[in-house]
Amino acid sequence: MNYIVLDLEWNQSARGKKYALSEMPFEIIQIGAVKVNNQFEIVDEFAEIIHPRVYMQLHSKVQDILEISMKDLMKGRNFVPVMEDFLKWCGSDYIFCTWGSMDLFELQRNMKHYNMENVFPMPFLFYDLQKLFSLCYSDGKTRITLHNAIEKMQLSEDGGYHTAVNDARYTARLLTRLDMEAVKGFYSIDTFRIPLSRKEEIHMNFGKYEKYISRGFTNREVAVTDREVRSCKCFICKKSMKRNIKWFATNGKTYYGLFTCEEHGLIKGRFKAKQNDNGKYFTVRIMKQTDEDGAEKIRMRQKKEREHRKLRRMGQHDF
Repeated sequence: MNYIVLDLEWNQSARGKKYALSEMPFEIIQIGAVKVNNQFEIVDEFAEIIHPRVYMQLHSKVQDILEISMKDLMKGRNFVPVMEDFLKWCGSDYIFCTWGSMDLFELQRNMKHYNMENVFPMPFLFYDLQKLFSLCYSDGKTRITLHNAIEKMQLSEDGGYHTAVNDARYTARLLTRLDMEAVKGFYSIDTFRIPLSRKEEIHMNFGKYEKYISRGFTNREVAVTDREVRSCKCFICKKSMKRNIKWFATNGKTYYGLFTCEEHGLIKGRFKAKQNDNGKYFTVRIMKQTDEDGAEKIRMRQKKEREHRKLRRMGQHDF
């Protein structure tokens, strides 16, 4: 299996979000990728400039960051033939690696805009190397920029940043420095496409935690009250757990819960409802083993939320 280290650069409406296409707010203008084999050797590169078709004026920030002009972009090929060549170049046995989680989402948005078939698997797994770098060299939560990661590893900087192929090269070099044997199980899951049915819903067990992605619902209320979304079964043994703290919301956005499994101890949960481009609401839930300190944080969060609600109710009656 090969690792395809991908980086994209994109443009957006120069006149602001009001004038952007809702189904494609970012138009890809550069594709850069590096192929790394299973021995973690860099074996090939792919680099293309894309001829824009939607946003025909460069956003000022994009122009400043990329140091590219519309004249440069007009020399590129159209997105569809470039993407077809890119997919052929990727081969048949590979996994994408990106720095952060946006690139593959926007890639699929652009493919959909041009009516290209989505050939990626479902669920669509990839490696977010920004996350894996944190797991290897930090606390697993902190996220740093590509530039800072290169500096931290004291790797040579022989090209500028914010050019797709250059950033892909830097990211590939970082990949070769990661302890992939230790973090290879920590996949990320792209959510451009979501499960279509209960049967297709995603449950991925990462050892100490599980990530669940629901199917789509017609509205947010139905999504956050779904029985599977609010399930409190242990993700390890699948047995029902005691509800220490039932699911509660903070500002109506993120839901938290605390449970106890007789066999596996304290389990904390968190889920949030999101809306995809098709208007469907889905939830992403994390269930994770925790300790008494983690449990206390959930208790304090609930206490703070109750205090906020009390103050809001008092404010409503303050004439």
